[in-house]
Amino acid sequence: MNPDEARVARRGPIPVRPSGPGSRGAPPGRPRRLRRSRPPRRPDEGTAAGCRRRDRTAAEGRIVKGPAESGSAAGPELDLAEKGLRDGERLRLDRRLFVKFTAYGNCADAGPAIEALERSGAAGALYLDANDPRGIGLASLSEDPEYFVTGLRALLNAPPFSGMNHKAGFDMLGRTYSIGYEPDLRQALFTRPISRITDPALRWAVWYPLRRAKQFANLSADHQRRILMEHGSLGRKYGEAGFASDVRLACHGLDRHDNDFIVGLLGADLFPLSSVVQAMRATEQTSRYLDRLGPFFVGRAVWQGRGEESPGGPRPPRTGAFAAKSERAGGADA
Repeated sequence: MNPDEARVARRGPIPVRPSGPGSRGAPPGRPRRLRRSRPPRRPDEGTAAGCRRRDRTAAEGRIVKGPAESGSAAGPELDLAEKGLRDGERLRLDRRLFVKFTAYGNCADAGPAIEALERSGAAGALYLDANDPRGIGLASLSEDPEYFVTGLRALLNAPPFSGMNHKAGFDMLGRTYSIGYEPDLRQALFTRPISRITDPALRWAVWYPLRRAKQFANLSADHQRRILMEHGSLGRKYGEAGFASDVRLACHGLDRHDNDFIVGLLGADLFPLSSVVQAMRATEQTSRYLDRLGPFFVGRAVWQGRGEESPGGPRPPRTGAFAAKSERAGGADA
């Protein structure tokens, strides 16, 4: 027996692929490999006309299937736009509102601060600190965070703010965000938070940061959903009864204390805001999956303004408080 015959005897007969037309079978015991089929290519794909078609589709608020969904040999590309859902159709909006909260002491008279805010064309709200008779808190709004290191920075480095004591412990910076099911992204990301912060009827406010426990990320998706539904349904009860409205902001990587979220509770009276915080303590999220809550700033609004150009409107030029980056292809409004 020659070496080849010996190998066949030890291993058994070599499997033979079926032959003939259309008989591309796989060896026994080995799954057949399926060939991926490429979706049909549009005639105008990659052309100027194709780009215009894509822009029109995005302008209507629809997700455009492309590299962000189908991926490539190097892996899926990132799509950082906020996502929504309306009538079964996915939406995207690559814009969001930033909110910066700053607190000061040594302000016996808020009048000069109000005048400075009015002159500057700022958007936001100024609060009298309920826990400090010489304290104030300022919630500043902008679609472009560059405003915070340009226009707002100049405002706060000039009188009367330059003569006050900055309370760094209350500094907060966050952004609006979507959870993927909002039917109107502009309403969720801009109109609703701006209208609540600047609503004269919602004069009392409690602003605070929170950090979620890391164990929350290890829970199953269903368990996370149940926890958030319990928390959210309780908040909705207060909102539907007219007791409290909220502004929710994400601050991942924006907070010096590594907080995850910022919450603004707003209402006509102070007691319901304290009541909703008390009620939330009994939820599973607060009782088991929060590492830190606070500090709490409690105040009553003495000034509210939407500014010269309300954030979330048509894209303004890159000058002034609400300048924003130019539109990207496929990044239009929902």
